[in-house]
Amino acid sequence: MAQPPTKRIWLLRHAQTEWSRNGRHTGSRSDIPLTEEGEAMARELAPVVSGIRFGLVLVSPMNRTRRTAELAGLLDGSEEDPDLLEWDYGDYEGITTARIREQDPGWTIWTHPCPNGETGEQVAARARNVIDRALAADGDVALVSHGHYLRVLCATWLHLAPQHGAGFALSTGTVCLLGFEHEYRTILHWNERVAGVRS
Repeated sequence: MAQPPTKRIWLLRHAQTEWSRNGRHTGSRSDIPLTEEGEAMARELAPVVSGIRFGLVLVSPMNRTRRTAELAGLLDGSEEDPDLLEWDYGDYEGITTARIREQDPGWTIWTHPCPNGETGEQVAARARNVIDRALAADGDVALVSHGHYLRVLCATWLHLAPQHGAGFALSTGTVCLLGFEHEYRTILHWNERVAGVRS
């Protein structure tokens, strides 16, 4: 009988920016730096991932993700992958949900379109590319990316439609862990900042 998979995929959401603190949609069109608090949050990720021998580390090309990876000790030897970019919010870039709802009542990223931006399925297609890369790599894999994107990636990992990402709240500067129980894909840890995620 085949042994169950041992692959683990570590997801790191970039740390706080001014826009993430203010609830403004920060997609692939704006490169907002980490706040001072965000830099401290990113440093706190280092003990969580230190000592792990990653077979592959992929980082979104944005400065906020690269800086998070650097402060967490993951930038050296990493690769940039544009498939890890945040959801393209199109005309809603930089705008809060409350402001969007003044024009489009009831709008959410999970249920409504982003004019001139991406659909959830387009984001999920990019996530499938990343998952394929992760599964093909030897050993554990780390992905440093963005909030909505990683929620879609988690849904995709579980063979769910992208809108199911609505059920996976994800704070800035956190780490999550995907893996297997027997042959089934699962979530091992979610939305954590503590070293206990390594257990």
